[in-house]
This record gives sequence, C-alpha cells and structure tokens, in this order.
Amino acid sequence: MSELLVNFSALHFLRPLWLLAIPVILVVWWWLRFRPDAGAAIPAQMAPHLAKALQVGQRRNRWLRPIDTIAGVLLCLALGTAGPSWSRVPDPLMSRTAPMVMVLSLSNSMDQTDIPPSRYERARQKMLDMLNIRHGAPTALVAYAGSVHRVVPLTDDVDLLRPYIEGLSPEVMPEPGNNAAGALKLAQSILKEKKTPGAILFMLDDLPPDQLSAFSQREADDGLGFLVMTPGGKSASVDKIKDAKVVAVTPDQEDLQSLDRYFEASYQNALLDDDTRQWEDRGWWLAWPAALLALLWFRRGWVIQGRTVSVLLALTLVPLLALPTPARAEGFLSNTANTIADWLLTPDQKGQVLMYRKNYKAAAEAFTDPSHKAHALYMSGQYEAAAKAFATIDTADAATFQGIAEIKSRQYRPAVRSFERALQLDPEYPDGEKNIQLAKQIVEFVETTREQSDTGEEGGIGADEIKFDNEANKGADTESAGEGEAPVSAEQWMSTLNTKTEDFLRQRFAIEATDTGDEPQEREQ
Repeated sequence: MSELLVNFSALHFLRPLWLLAIPVILVVWWWLRFRPDAGAAIPAQMAPHLAKALQVGQRRNRWLRPIDTIAGVLLCLALGTAGPSWSRVPDPLMSRTAPMVMVLSLSNSMDQTDIPPSRYERARQKMLDMLNIRHGAPTALVAYAGSVHRVVPLTDDVDLLRPYIEGLSPEVMPEPGNNAAGALKLAQSILKEKKTPGAILFMLDDLPPDQLSAFSQREADDGLGFLVMTPGGKSASVDKIKDAKVVAVTPDQEDLQSLDRYFEASYQNALLDDDTRQWEDRGWWLAWPAALLALLWFRRGWVIQGRTVSVLLALTLVPLLALPTPARAEGFLSNTANTIADWLLTPDQKGQVLMYRKNYKAAAEAFTDPSHKAHALYMSGQYEAAAKAFATIDTADAATFQGIAEIKSRQYRPAVRSFERALQLDPEYPDGEKNIQLAKQIVEFVETTREQSDTGEEGGIGADEIKFDNEANKGADTESAGEGEAPVSAEQWMSTLNTKTEDFLRQRFAIEATDTGDEPQEREQ
C-alpha cells in the first residue's frame, strides 16, 4: 500500500459537525449564482454607464464569477474548521523513521559476476546507498549463509555500519548454505527490542522453497522487502511471498527509493493503530487555497451585488480580526510573521515548526505538550530543565530520557533512580537493566575518584598528578601512563591494531557457529 493510499484510508474529521455548513454554503451559492435576475438589476444610485462597466457581464458569460470565489473560500474554511486528519501527532520520544534490519545473503551463489562486480558486492553498495537515503535512521545488520549472525545491532551511527558492510563476503561465513528462515527470525527479534513497527530488507538472489512457510507465517507488523540480486530480478520462490515488496536491482537508486517509500508507508500505517497518540489536525493547510481564492478580489470589475454575500464575508472576517495581536520586539516583519503564525498555528504546531528549523530553545518555549516540551529542552542543552519536564510524564521512555538528561547534568544518583523507575513502569523495557548498571558504574567511578583525590595517596598516586575530568578531550577514554610515557587515548590505541574487518568477522562468526548455547548468533555485540 502506498503512502497516499494509507493517508486516504485514515482520513477523518476531528470536528465533523462543521461539515453541516457545507450544504448551507452550496444552497446559498446555487441560489445567488443561478437565480433569474442574477446580475441584471442596476442600482438606482449609480450612473448607467458606470454600472454597466462594473457589472459582472452576462454578455461575456464568464465561467468563473465572484460568487464562485466566495463559495470556494467558505468551503475551504468549513473543511479546515472540521479538522481533517490522517496521521497521528509525532511522538518526540520515538524515531520518525522506521527502524530497519538489512539482511544480506552470503551464500556461494552470491559470488557470481553476472551483476558486476559481483552479486554480493553490488548488494553491499546498495546497503551503503540505503543508509544515505534513510539519513541515519536506526539500522541493524544481519548476514547469513548456513549460519545466521547479527553483525551490528540497531544503531543510527552510519560510520559504525560502513566498515562492517564493507567487510562482508562469502569467505567470512563459517558454514555454506542458505538459512533465510533463521535470518528472518533473528531480524524479527531485533525489531522487537524497539517496540515499534520496523522494516526488514533482504538482499538475496534466491530463497529455498522449503523455507517459504516461515515467511508466510511471519508477524505482519513489520514491513518486508526483497531486493533480488539476479539479472532481471527473477526468483520463483520470492515472488510467492505474500504481503512483501519485491524489487529487481537497478543501476541507479530507483529500486531503493521504491523500497523506502513502501517501508515508510507500512510504518505510518502501523502507527495509525497507536491510540496513545493524538490525531494531527491538518485543517490549516486549507488556509492557503482560501487565501489564493481571496486574491481574485483585487481584479478590476470583480464586484458582487447583494447583501447576503456581504454578510457571509463579514461573518468570515470578524473572527480573524478579533484575534489579539501579541506585542513583540523583533521588528515589523518579525512581528507580522509571528502574528500570522499565532493566527494559523496552535502552540504545539508552532513549536514543531521551530523544531524543524532546529531552533530548539524557542520550540521549548512554544510547546505546551509535556513530551514535546521536554524533548525540546533536551535538544537545546537545558538538561536540568529537561529532566524536570520528563519527570512529569509517567512512561518508561520519559523516565529513561530523564535519566540520560540527569547524567548529562552530572546528577548521577538521581539518574539511577530514573532508570529504576523506567523499569518499574515497564519491566520488559529494552536495556532497562543495562542502563541501571551503567549508571551505577558511573556513580561508583565518580565516588572512587573523589575519594582518591581526597586521600591523595591511594594506590601510590598523588591527588595532584592526575586529572580525571578530561575537559580537553571530551568523550575520549584515557589511561594513566607511567613516568616518562605519553598518555594513550582509546582512539590512538585502536589505530595500532592491524586486524582487517574481514578477518575479525571471520573469527567472530566461527566462534558463534561453534557455540552450543541457545541461539548463539543472536548475542549482543
């Protein structure tokens, strides 16, 4: 289903009683436009030659008359006031794009060169292109042949994914085969961790017929797509899978763009069933066609006779003129723009516009919705205020963000309590225990460091000999060096390793394949 069809199927009105005004408008329009004496009467107070020049001429028999524009404006305003809606209000604590698991087949057949330079190499190029199309959306990577392996868990770090993609080839797989069903199971388990609908993209050349049942019985919440890496994109087995998008590989990005549109439509369709989020009012869109129709009143001779239409226009304009104009000090143009925004947009809609412009501080002031306001405070770097705002929201996501904001504002012990509250609200919250343990480790490290700084001699290290804050290299892990040795950062240490990505993956996959535990290939990395 395309995104247009999804929106059309979800279309409804938030204030449907306003639709009753539409038949009234149409009846008045019909009566004024097609009455027998429409436009025939000449006012007695006007000279005949002037009245003839200003009259909407029946001689020219115009197909568009002033009464038509009045009716169009009123219809747009009535529809807009009725509140058309076809999507939910975005949740700032959720990803705006569907999380995706890209699954790459590395069976021996993927080594063929009928799609240059080879099937798997072209698939790797397509995976890198898909990362660019999705603009850093959460993406995981799975590879399979005879065994199935989680290469990278869900991450929005493109630089982390890129070297792993480039290191994948049939040579790194420990077992030959084509275990696509196992790859599907692993991909579904990865998406369950996000608790939001996602997408699974297979890049393969064929699918064993005996594994079709696994794909037919899969959970329908996640979108499923196939990029077939064969000349012409033909695969008899893949074509039999229902409710899936099958696309043939193309020299350009048309294939990936088609899949991306399909996944986004599936994602939006799944989010429509989330009753915890409000419907987004799209009625303000109709203000633009109403304004364009109103511009026709500046045409010469565009005059309408009759008091009925004047009354309708007055009733339309009075509510707009009655709105208060806020006093602002940014100058005339800025004042006018803000006034129009206040007329047309709700505070939350205005805050959303400011978020798109990355003016997070102003967005935080505009928002009235607690979730959006807290997220804007966090994005603007006001971590203490963001933590207080998140504390007013009783959801596991909000409690987790509260803990992260408290860590960034160096409130480590409150962060532990926030992560614990998240787990109380949702005992199955992803990485809930991991967040608690990490926060406790930070608390222990900070307190131990302070104790060493106070005593000055624990472990033979003077309090004035080491600086732990690491203000110059924020985010870099450092190790204390011995006397006469230069300190070594984590980045410098990693640069001394000569292991290639292919060698690392080959060794890791071999260890996972020989592991006798339950589903060894699904371990977190």
